[in-house]
Amino acid sequence: MIDIKDLDQPLPDQPRRIMKYVLVYCSSGKLDVFVDHTAFTLQPGDVITITSGQIHHIRKTPKAKGFILEFTLDFFCKDDRDIELIFHNGLFCHFAMNEVIPVDKTILETQLELIREELQQQPYQYLISIHSRITLMLVAINRAKVQRGDEIWKPEALFLRFLEAVRDNFEQNYTLKQFASLLGTTEAKLNEQSRLHAGKTAQNVIYGLVTSEAKRLLTYGDLSVKEIAYKLGFNDPFYFSKFFKKQAELSPKQFKEQYTL
Repeated sequence: MIDIKDLDQPLPDQPRRIMKYVLVYCSSGKLDVFVDHTAFTLQPGDVITITSGQIHHIRKTPKAKGFILEFTLDFFCKDDRDIELIFHNGLFCHFAMNEVIPVDKTILETQLELIREELQQQPYQYLISIHSRITLMLVAINRAKVQRGDEIWKPEALFLRFLEAVRDNFEQNYTLKQFASLLGTTEAKLNEQSRLHAGKTAQNVIYGLVTSEAKRLLTYGDLSVKEIAYKLGFNDPFYFSKFFKKQAELSPKQFKEQYTL
C-alpha cells in the first residue's frame, strides 16, 4: 500500500517494475534514474515521479542521500480530487512525461522524514496523516513547476480513470465501447476528454498506451514477440508487428535489437 526507503539502504541491481507510484528525492550527492528508455540525473533538491507500471532503475553515488516513496493508487486516491492531484501537471502521467523537478528542500525533506516516522511508529490515524503529507508534497512540486513557468495541465478524473483502465486491461483487448461501459460513460465522452487532455481520439490514446507497454516488454525481459503480442491482447502476432511498426516506425524485432539492455 505504502512504503518509504532511505537511500542508505541497498537498491535493486536490476530494472524493476511495480504497480505503485514512485517518488524519488535526492537530498545530497547524485542519483542516476532510468525510466523506461530515458535517463535522468538528480542533484540535491531534485525530485522525479514515476508512474505505476513504468520500468525504472536507480543508481546512486556513494554519498547520495534521499528517499524513495512508493504508494498504490488505491491508497492515495480516495476521491476525484485526489485522482486529479496525482496527475496534475503530468506528475504521475502515463504519457512518459517524467522529468527532474527542483523543489523546496525544506518541505520535501521534512515531510518525507515525518512519513518515515509515521510508518515506523504507526500512531493513531497515521495513514490519514501520511495521505495529507503526500498531498502537501504534490502541491509543493506543482508550485515549483508553475514558478519556473511550466504550462498548467489539469486533466479530469474521468480521463485519468480511462488511462488506468487501459493500463490494467491490456490482455483483454477491450474496445472503446467496452471501456466506456466499464467506466459508466459513453464513447463520445471519452473522445471529448481525450481530445481535450491529450489532443487525440480515445482510440489513439489506447494505441499509444499499448505501444508504450509493448516497448517496455520488448526492452526488458526475455519474452518473444509472439508472447508479447498475446500479452497485449493480439490474437495474431503478425498483426501486432504491423501495428507496432506503424506506431513506432520500427518493427518489434528492430526495436528489440536497438533498445534491449
